[in-house]
Amino acid sequence: MRKRFFMLCAALVFVGVAMAQSWTADNGNGTFTNPLFYDEFSDPDILRVGDDYYLAGTTMHAVPGLVILHSKDLVNWENISYCFDRFDFDDDAFALKDHKEVYGQGIWAPCIRYSGGQFYVFSNVNGKGLQCYTAKDVRGPWVHHNMKGNIYDLGVLFDDDGKVYAIHGYGTVKCTELEPDMSGPKEGTERVIIPEGNGVGEGHHMYKINGMYYLISTDYRPNGRTLCSRSKSIWGPYETRVITADETYGYHAASLTQVPRGTKYRIGEDGTRFGLGPVDKDATACTNAHQGGIVQYEDGSWWALFMQDFHSIGRTVCLMPMTWKDGWPMVGLEGNLGRAPRTWFKPGVSWEPKGTGASGLTKGHAPYDRNETFDGKQLGRVWQWNHNPDERMWSLKGGCLRLTALPAEQLMWARNTLTQRVIGPRSTATVELNVKGLKDGDVAGLGNINVPCSWIGVVKGAKAKGELTLRCFEQLTNDTTDLALSLPKGKIWLRCIGDYDNDQAQYAYSTDGTTFQTLGRMMPLSYQLITFQGSRHALFAFNVKGRTGGTAVFDNFRVEEPSADRTANIPYGKTFRILNKATGRPAVCDPHGLLYDSRPDDHSQRTQFRIEDRGQGCVALQCVDGRYIKVYGEGLAGDVRFTTKAEEAEVFLWQDYLDHDFMLFSLRNHRYVGKSPTTGSPYSMDFVGPDPARRGGCVLRWEEESEK
Repeated sequence: MRKRFFMLCAALVFVGVAMAQSWTADNGNGTFTNPLFYDEFSDPDILRVGDDYYLAGTTMHAVPGLVILHSKDLVNWENISYCFDRFDFDDDAFALKDHKEVYGQGIWAPCIRYSGGQFYVFSNVNGKGLQCYTAKDVRGPWVHHNMKGNIYDLGVLFDDDGKVYAIHGYGTVKCTELEPDMSGPKEGTERVIIPEGNGVGEGHHMYKINGMYYLISTDYRPNGRTLCSRSKSIWGPYETRVITADETYGYHAASLTQVPRGTKYRIGEDGTRFGLGPVDKDATACTNAHQGGIVQYEDGSWWALFMQDFHSIGRTVCLMPMTWKDGWPMVGLEGNLGRAPRTWFKPGVSWEPKGTGASGLTKGHAPYDRNETFDGKQLGRVWQWNHNPDERMWSLKGGCLRLTALPAEQLMWARNTLTQRVIGPRSTATVELNVKGLKDGDVAGLGNINVPCSWIGVVKGAKAKGELTLRCFEQLTNDTTDLALSLPKGKIWLRCIGDYDNDQAQYAYSTDGTTFQTLGRMMPLSYQLITFQGSRHALFAFNVKGRTGGTAVFDNFRVEEPSADRTANIPYGKTFRILNKATGRPAVCDPHGLLYDSRPDDHSQRTQFRIEDRGQGCVALQCVDGRYIKVYGEGLAGDVRFTTKAEEAEVFLWQDYLDHDFMLFSLRNHRYVGKSPTTGSPYSMDFVGPDPARRGGCVLRWEEESEK
């Protein structure tokens, strides 16, 4: 993986890049591949109104705040609204004034509901209590109701009798009735409905389905699980079941930013006080699919939209089919409840054998346009400010973004910093910067708002009055790399090349917009629970001499995603070996009639495979000796054998894990083909899913024979 990343850097550093598509979960053949978005979207809550679906998510300290997406199919989404443009509290912390901040606070864990022709979004603001935003049109305008009270991370139910209930609390779960005019909680109504000791967590989502109350919650002790509690009464008693656990899609927990225990730190301090924690690749931890909502699609099927940690990208959303079993909404499919495929058929779409056609095939699209020319009168919806901006100190003028440098000693304290989330699994962001308007003490450039932060930018007057210096700063090591700079035309191009699945990035620059050179080291990235956000690109300008400085002019921000085009990820028309990720050994079609493994250097005919396209990402697997894989019985060890008849071959839905990694998912028993790395048993089709490190035996890798 590291070798491939360096190859990517080489391709992107020394030449300019052409525009390409952005990640979309829609595969264009009636299937989708998680995550829905390969960028941060945490604490999702889902709402259906007719045949429209709305998804609300956390925005923390960034504004505009409380994002709302819209979809018609649960797979393709569009950003249509924010509940507010800026925090309207009279508090300097929301604007990064006087060294006050709300990093890791702000507004989070929303609940979106619709009742009586009106939309409601409930959420919490640290120190300010429960907030509610209402609108007749989901696109706004929204009206803000400060309900106060100590209610957060809540689920809200508009019951059939007109009463409105908020479910909240961790471990000890409480129910509080709300005033119908959203003026606040109704006094004296709070009651415990699930006492501590039942293993129930937080992040509640309450539903009433066929007269029964269902509460979806998430827990993180000792690791992540999602639970459902049900009762005939809103007040209980409740019984509880785990509905999904350990579904990581083969992604282990990222390194977490750590600070010394018992010490008080500030966001902008010397980064050497931070540490990047150890990584246990085998641990599920709390990164698995958890907190989120469930919804019934218009065809009657049920779906979960849960968030999952995707390394330094942060938390994002996965779409998971659900199966009702004995009155419980279980994540997954019959035969493999509790787990869900990474690739599955879109809502309303089912598999049709190749040649018969399939319904519901649409062209996928991303929820945002990440590229920005700054030619319009407004910023694109993908952009957010780091805390409330000073509206007098920025503008869109002459087709450019103009930022006035305000006093700050470090990026994390810089006001009027414009951000957007990074996009995975790999991407490169480039922006054009004109520095003619900078004054001594000004610093302007492209950064990563994270803890620890980093940036590449131009410093004016760092060494001598009027001189320009190109600087790369990394807070983790508190190091700077400086380069003397001459810009006769006053223009420079800055770039961040990120491999976010592998938690690393590097900066680069160009003086002509075509040839780029790296500056600084390959930096490790982390996810962290300090700001509760993943990596974010930042366009910034600040002045380190304690005064208002000059103006930085940004233009042509563009994002390139080399992994967004997945059309070649399934090896149609190729001859390839199948290597087991757990052992590195190739699968072999044993003459005895079983699928087994062989020596790593075995390139014989029986280790070579081709796939037959069965439509919509479904395949049959054939050894080049003519035999097809067929599964007999229940798919236990020894049941994976062969047939010479194509019509008898097992049909698998190919699970794309990117970079030649894949899994084979049976449409018959909803389990995966794999081989234990320790028991010596042959391949079987009874694996429930991947482990976080992808070395449990069911994550495979294809290797084209012509490559050897």
